[in-house]
Amino acid sequence: MTEETQDPLSRIKDEIVDSFDEELEMQLEEDRLDELVAEGLISEGEATLDRKLYFRELFRLQHELVRLQDWVQYKKLKVVILFEGRDSAGKGGAIKRVTQRLNPRVCRVVALPAPTERERHQWYFQRYAAHLPTAGEMVLFDRSWYNRAGVERVMGFCSPEELEEFFRTVPDFERMLVRSGIILLKYWFSITDEEQEFRFNMRIQDPLKQWKLSPMDLQSRVHWEEYTKAKEEMLERTHIPEAPWWVVQAVDKKKARLNCIAHLLKQIPYENVPKPEIILPERLRHDDYHRTPVPPEMYVPEIY
Repeated sequence: MTEETQDPLSRIKDEIVDSFDEELEMQLEEDRLDELVAEGLISEGEATLDRKLYFRELFRLQHELVRLQDWVQYKKLKVVILFEGRDSAGKGGAIKRVTQRLNPRVCRVVALPAPTERERHQWYFQRYAAHLPTAGEMVLFDRSWYNRAGVERVMGFCSPEELEEFFRTVPDFERMLVRSGIILLKYWFSITDEEQEFRFNMRIQDPLKQWKLSPMDLQSRVHWEEYTKAKEEMLERTHIPEAPWWVVQAVDKKKARLNCIAHLLKQIPYENVPKPEIILPERLRHDDYHRTPVPPEMYVPEIY
């Protein structure tokens, strides 16, 4: 059964289950799902083969991401990954799965707000350049300098002259980044008109997700065709050999996450990093040390 033929109630149920999965992913290990079924905490119906396969592949890929992280540190690599796509395309969910088990000191996310008055009068790339990585870092941009080719263009936040200057400049800017030693990956998350409408309606109905909807997001529904034209020109004019675009089919969020991570891992050859054996040292103890008791009123009440 495809997304299009699935009845609305089933789709809503799947969306709710997916939200629960996001919480499960933070704590489940590869074999824990089977244990929960055996303990009767999750029914066989909930733990379908597809979901078990998803979790197993996600944990396996996240293990590889940890190995990649170690390699980036060891070889002092500089990695930049751009995540672009329409509102609700699943960029944030994919970023969350990439960073979930990584060291935030090595792998950090940049999600810039609207430019300040000062930033609007700077060189356009200046505020993005400030967040580029140093040796041994990975930086994931949740939206990037391509805002100019998308929302700024469609919503009239830049002039036609500024847009054309962007298209003339961005290939040279990205070539410069690559020549400087930065590994640059660019992903576009692609969803259908119908899927975006469904996801927006789910956010409207879910109090926990309403914060994700901004007035600009709602306007993106009105301007669907303009965004499509903007995306097509953006991909055509900025798909360069040094920094090509990669399109992720993102109607199925779980597949999109796995496919994106698997592809990312293939773009940066990595190996095991030699590590010294870790030995926990003995704790030092002193006879004259006496622990000072914490006043009872300082404790958080144990409600649970």
